[in-house]
Amino acid sequence: MTSDAQDSRRAKVLFVCVENSNRSQMAEAFARHHGTDIVEAWSAGSRPSGKVNPMAVQIMSQRGIDMSGHRSKSLQEVPDIIWDWVITMGCGDACPFVRAKNREDWALPDPRDLPVERFALVCNEIERCVIDLLRRIKETKSAEGGSES
Repeated sequence: MTSDAQDSRRAKVLFVCVENSNRSQMAEAFARHHGTDIVEAWSAGSRPSGKVNPMAVQIMSQRGIDMSGHRSKSLQEVPDIIWDWVITMGCGDACPFVRAKNREDWALPDPRDLPVERFALVCNEIERCVIDLLRRIKETKSAEGGSES
């Protein structure tokens, strides 16, 4: 019962990119890793590739985050809800409308074809963006809920 109550207090965040194989997958994993008590994180693609990039899995593994069980998903496979946050990552016109209370676009390059060093830099930027988002969500929840957070 406590678990359900905690889930209802966690912000529901959807990360969207085109293929759901790199950026949105890493953002979802970072959000789950850094924000377990703050967010319920999901990811999807506007045109999913059907697989998660092995380079993304490898780089995240080097950071202690296991993405080996992740799979590329379409927007039709995530809950049809009003999300607390929808974060798009470079899908532009390819991102269909998803209902959300808050939305942002993170202009992050697609690391798919980048050499490992530059791929890792994009990964670093995604982690920074996720940590900043988690901080803002936590501040907002604290302001709304007083001592409940």
